[in-house]
Amino acid sequence: MIEIDSAFVTAPRATYARLREQGPVHRATAPDGTSIWLVTRYADVRAALADARLSLDKKHSGGGYRGFSLPPALDANLLNMDAPEHTRLRRIIGKAFAPRRIEPLRPRVRQIADELLDALDGQREADLMPAYCAPLPITVICELLGVDAADRPDFRSWTDGMLAPETPDQARDSLRALYGYLLELIAAKRANPGADFLSGLIELRDEEDRLSEEELTSAAFLVLFAGYENTVNLLGNGLAALLTRPSALAAARSGVSPATVDELLRFDPPPQLAIRRFPVTDVEIGGVTIPAGETVLLSLVSAHHDPDRYADPERLDLDRADNPHLAFGHGPHFCLGAALARMEGEIGFGALLSRFPDLAPAVPEEELQWRNSFRNRGLRTLPVTLR
Repeated sequence: MIEIDSAFVTAPRATYARLREQGPVHRATAPDGTSIWLVTRYADVRAALADARLSLDKKHSGGGYRGFSLPPALDANLLNMDAPEHTRLRRIIGKAFAPRRIEPLRPRVRQIADELLDALDGQREADLMPAYCAPLPITVICELLGVDAADRPDFRSWTDGMLAPETPDQARDSLRALYGYLLELIAAKRANPGADFLSGLIELRDEEDRLSEEELTSAAFLVLFAGYENTVNLLGNGLAALLTRPSALAAARSGVSPATVDELLRFDPPPQLAIRRFPVTDVEIGGVTIPAGETVLLSLVSAHHDPDRYADPERLDLDRADNPHLAFGHGPHFCLGAALARMEGEIGFGALLSRFPDLAPAVPEEELQWRNSFRNRGLRTLPVTLR
């Protein structure tokens, strides 16, 4: 039995390399003491992501590890649904994420990045996590949802308190405050629609099918839940990888493209073991039969460093041509926000590197401090010298 311990946080690639050599699927114990099945190889992870026998609905969990716990009104979101409910809701919400709606955001995202970088001008050192990597996506999300500027400090505080709480009470109180605020925000947008994403969701129709109040709330929460922490860690993990690999950093300074973002997502993806499935029937993965009702965790970190899929997987290759990474999923649950996340990554990396050509890490790679989470991989701090 494998124990998911601190090595999965401090040395995930080396840990998963050993596991892949031992076998494709492992029985393991999660930090909360529950038993799970851990899938480590690319082919098996990719197949599992699109396998309808592997449910996202927690009612099939059989009482084992179930992941992040939320109130029912927020838990009823796309990350916890199967067809046909998932198909219907995705069809409606997906319209708001169409490329024609996302691409016009590019100038504003660049403006937000530039404003954050303006605040760093004149400084010699900075911690990029609170100064840049976190405020960029939360500001974008606030504008998507139409959160008033005066409310944004509270909104960010509640979000951070929910996703990275110091105590269980802080998580509960932050979630309660955030839920109440979202209900008030939806009511305000219904009364006085704006040009924001949330107002668009309220107005969307799918034939005669309208989003219910609960579905609107869970959709708004999903934008926040999936779009904030993952993008923070896309920026933080990506910058850490670049800053500790001089040849890759030099290549990125010459220009950041969508392919650059994709390789950074492959190399150190934000989801650590956040992707879970519950078999509705006994299934075989990698030659191992997993009983119905068990919890299956799919490791993107391990899949992305599988030498059977990627040549020289430990090399950060910004020119990698064949890169079907799984950071945005695969199959019917492919991330609706992929285009927005790629845009934020492309702008976020490019704006920072062009503004500060002498940007360098302030500590060696082995001294970087990672959050103690086996669910999502992200840095506590990213100290740098700017000039």
